[in-house]
Amino acid sequence: MLSTGLPHGAVPRLERPGPLRDRVYEALLELITTRALRPGQHLVESELAGHLGVSRQPVREALQRLNTEGWVDLRPAQGAFVHEPTEEEADQLLTVRTLLEAEAARLAAANASSAGVAALEELCAEGERAVAADDVDGAVTLNARFHSKVMELAGNAVLAELAAQVDRRVRWYYTPIARQRGRQSWIEHREMIAAIADRDEQRATRLMREHTEHTRRSYHERAES
Repeated sequence: MLSTGLPHGAVPRLERPGPLRDRVYEALLELITTRALRPGQHLVESELAGHLGVSRQPVREALQRLNTEGWVDLRPAQGAFVHEPTEEEADQLLTVRTLLEAEAARLAAANASSAGVAALEELCAEGERAVAADDVDGAVTLNARFHSKVMELAGNAVLAELAAQVDRRVRWYYTPIARQRGRQSWIEHREMIAAIADRDEQRATRLMREHTEHTRRSYHERAES
C-alpha cells in the first residue's frame, strides 16, 4: 500500500496519445471526487506518477491546476494535500445545487417526452439494484446520471452549464453519505419521475427541493454523528 492510499491496480496507466497533462488532471480529479484520494491526504508526486505511468512533470502541473480550482491545497515546505471542505463550503454549494435542480425539475415536468421519462425510470431501476447490491460507487455514479438526465430533459443549456460547474463537487459531498441515504434517495427519485410524467411542475419542483435538502442535511449530520 502506497502512502497515497491507492490499492495496486486501482488506477490504470494512462496511454500516451492525447494531451497528457489534461488526462492526468482528469484522472486525479476523478480519484478525488470518488474519495479514492481522501480529504486531507498527502499527495506525493512520485507515487502518483508511478500509479499513472507518467513522469512527475504532468502530475505537478495537474496538482497546480487542482490547487487553483480548490481541489488541492499546496502548502509551503509540506507539499500537496487533498482539500478538506468546510461545513460552510458544503452548505453553500449544496444550497446552490438545490436552486438549480429544483428549476430543472420544473422544466423537465413541462418538457419531458415519454422517452425521457422512460430513461429516468431505467436509471432509477439501475440505482435501486446498486443499492440492493451495496454498490456504493455504482449508486453514486447512477445518482449523478439521474440528476444529469433531469437537467437534460429541462432543455435549458445555460442551466445545464451552471449545473455542470457544481456537479463534481456534489458527487464529492454525496459519496460519504451515499450508503446513509441508500434506498430512500431512490424512493424520492421515483416520486420525482411520477411528477415529471404527470407534467406537474409545482410538485416536481417541491419534490426536488425536498430531495436535495435531505442530501444537504444528511451531509451535515454525518459530521455530527
